[in-house]
Amino acid sequence: MGVHRRAGASRRWEVLGLCGVVAIGLLVMSGGAGVGAADVPEPGARPSQATMPAAGSTAAGTPCSAAARACVDLAGHTAWLIGDGQVVRGPVPFVDGAVDKPTPRGTYKVEWKAQRWTSREYGTEMPYSVFFAPGGIAFHEGRQDTPSAGCVKLVRDEAMAFFDYLQVGDRVEVR
Repeated sequence: MGVHRRAGASRRWEVLGLCGVVAIGLLVMSGGAGVGAADVPEPGARPSQATMPAAGSTAAGTPCSAAARACVDLAGHTAWLIGDGQVVRGPVPFVDGAVDKPTPRGTYKVEWKAQRWTSREYGTEMPYSVFFAPGGIAFHEGRQDTPSAGCVKLVRDEAMAFFDYLQVGDRVEVR
């Protein structure tokens, strides 16, 4: 049993050593200064705790907190994408729910995404869907001349941007 522990420990040190070699290689390739490959965040990457906005602060120009990744203003029919407490896209116009099927207000998290989706209930296409509230409520591409069944319908370019930017778990605030 002691042999297996040593072998496992040795293997861990080999893996850690390999990681160190890769990190040094990246540093050398970047010239040792400036932004290296390890410094570039992945698309949709979360800010570190050090760069997270202060609790209770709002994202400038929006009715939502700086902690939101997406903000929806039902009264103004505008939405924003937010990163590190700053607006990164918006305001963009949208069409929300009909009087009998309103878009729900509240704070939610992105549950799942589907680039191509058809509503099972209504049989309508919902391209670039980002589902965030119970009942199948999502951001998605949709006609701008008819109300939705509670979703936030965006024009194609905006729906694509929201789909690309938002990730599962991101905070969505609907005000």
